[in-house]
Amino acid sequence: MVISLMPATDTDQRLTNLETQFSFQEDALDQLSMVIYRQQQHIDWLLQEVRRLGEQAPDSGSTPRNPQDERPPHY
Repeated sequence: MVISLMPATDTDQRLTNLETQFSFQEDALDQLSMVIYRQQQHIDWLLQEVRRLGEQAPDSGSTPRNPQDERPPHY
């Protein structure tokens, strides 16, 4: 095994810097991917809620409601 006592060249330093930048970018990409994944989960849940609420809502087209038949909320 040969150990070089020569100082690191400019190319070595540049390669080290690129590897460091790549590592940080890879970490940032992983974090952003996780954010997108959680956002998609939240969107899916919201869509399910909208569907569920749509099914619970009374069918507004079947019979028109008469406002005089309903009591105000303070009664």
